[in-house]
Amino acid sequence: MGISRATTEKVRERADIEDVVNDYVPLKKKGQNLWACCPFHNEKSPSFSVSPAKQIYKCFGCGKAGDPIQFVMDIEGLGFGEAIKHLAVKYGIEIEEDHTSTPEDIQAYNEKESLYIALNFAKDFFVQNLQTEEGRAIGLSYFKERGFSQAIIDKFDLGYTLDGWDHLLKAAKAAGHSEEILLKAGLILQKEGDPSRVYDRFRGRVTFTIHNLGGKPIGFGARILTQDKKQPKYINSPETDVYHKSDVLYGMFQAKKSIREKDNCYLVEGYTDVVSLHLSGIENVVASSGTSLTENQIKLIKRFTDNVTVLFDGDSAGIKASLRGIDMLLEGGLNVKAVVFPDGDDPDSYSRKVGSQAFTDYLEKHAQDFIAFKIGLHAEEAANDPIKRADLIKQVVHSLSKIDDPITRAVYVRQSASLLEIDEDIIQIELNKIILKVQKDQYFKDQREEETQETPFENFLPTQEQGVSFSTQLEAQEREMMRMLVNYGFEMVSEELSVCEYLLQETQELVFETPVFNKILALYKEALSNGILPQPKHFLNSPDTEVKNEIITMISRKHDISRLWEERHKIFTTTEADDLAKSVYDNILRLKQKVVKKMLEEARVKIKEAQDQKESNETMDDRLKVYMELKSYQIEIDKQLGIVISN
Repeated sequence: MGISRATTEKVRERADIEDVVNDYVPLKKKGQNLWACCPFHNEKSPSFSVSPAKQIYKCFGCGKAGDPIQFVMDIEGLGFGEAIKHLAVKYGIEIEEDHTSTPEDIQAYNEKESLYIALNFAKDFFVQNLQTEEGRAIGLSYFKERGFSQAIIDKFDLGYTLDGWDHLLKAAKAAGHSEEILLKAGLILQKEGDPSRVYDRFRGRVTFTIHNLGGKPIGFGARILTQDKKQPKYINSPETDVYHKSDVLYGMFQAKKSIREKDNCYLVEGYTDVVSLHLSGIENVVASSGTSLTENQIKLIKRFTDNVTVLFDGDSAGIKASLRGIDMLLEGGLNVKAVVFPDGDDPDSYSRKVGSQAFTDYLEKHAQDFIAFKIGLHAEEAANDPIKRADLIKQVVHSLSKIDDPITRAVYVRQSASLLEIDEDIIQIELNKIILKVQKDQYFKDQREEETQETPFENFLPTQEQGVSFSTQLEAQEREMMRMLVNYGFEMVSEELSVCEYLLQETQELVFETPVFNKILALYKEALSNGILPQPKHFLNSPDTEVKNEIITMISRKHDISRLWEERHKIFTTTEADDLAKSVYDNILRLKQKVVKKMLEEARVKIKEAQDQKESNETMDDRLKVYMELKSYQIEIDKQLGIVISN
């Protein structure tokens, strides 16, 4: 069974070489690249180079080189498929597995590659158009008027589309690109009523190239430069197989490194806002490109920082219409600040008006946390109007309910009470009502979903089948943990930590439900207290027949892989012993997962009893809180294990 091409492509697109290498060795900037002492051989002077621009690494000492996937293969000693899985878990990508690559799969993959090639051709064509007579007179002139330097134009692949029906079409076809691919890439259009007639989508406009995280062109925004009221100011690429608007933020490719370094992301509305901030020396900026924020865009920001500062145009009506975005950012787990520019200005116009230093100073001076910003926005109109004041308080409480972290939420409750001049308890009471309602809604939603879904197949325990009780599942996972302890307890997962120390530390708060496993655990701890790090044969001397039989089962293997696979056929396989640290860690997570699942089922039963017996609201609420807390533990454990979808 292999990993689907779709998963591999998502990993290739999202994996960032700097981010991946930083998990293993600290990198320091020197010139255009990042440097470190090589993790693959001993050295005192750094010869290991990482190029964020090229997304590659190279050691000039031992010769190791490659991309993010190859680095994980080298550092972890993994095969290609395992490296993809490793990175998929790191970046929260669902792993889709398939048994074979069908002709349709291959065709879809090749078509996607063709789209990337066609879009890259279009990008180069638009950029080169700036050097034509028409391009210099119109497109380049526009960019220069806005103060865009040639370095900035090159950095963002800004371009120009010639004013004609088929300039790109002719050039692309001459270069070997088919009309079908150009249509699917959103570069050309079919005439309405006559599909045989095709023409360029973008004509007589300056272009802003939209890149994916890996730097590949995936779409374009094109701005008209005339005063033609019949034409829209901007035309954007349509949704394609490689461009999904809800997953993309303009400028993220150019900004991701700075966002990570500054630990903050400026969020603006348009293409020119992003470019202008770069001109002012502010590179940690992205744009939603005039569309409403989406959950996936927020997740994209959170991959690089937990802090976001939203820059608003100086238009109070527009600001109030955009406040939903702040609540979404809060719900996405981000810390939010806001900056408002003087009336009539946006980030682009204000930066050009006051210059780089004054603009930077303005951002630092006027950044407000979201509570002070929201209250200040409505303060004047709510000051002498009780109805509007009450509405403002409700809006603030609604925003507070989006904050998941209880400590952060408590701090903001106190601040809100002070700014609104209202008792803190009133805000807390209203907040609790909202949170409890959300928890109740989520609980009943989970119940409905579970009633309509089959029991999910879990691939990590061969003994588990649909319909098996939670107790049986837990017993099977307890057996797996004891098997790891007995077989590998004496091995080391690091220079200082043994498998048994690791397992016992991580599970010391868990109580085994299966009596025989408690017996084995007691024998194991007794041996440790006597200074013995026991190997499997130690337990075979036990007079307890049940213990002895269980140990024999644990150390026996039904099948062994023939050495001929490696010696004769050169086919190499990996086992749990090849990476004990990961095997033990995953085993612990799976055991905790089973414990939590059993506790969730018990919590469900108690909630059902409270419903049937018509218990008080207080009792019902307490039981729901327990359930939701357990549910959050389960989600966190599942996230660490990685979600695997079997096709």
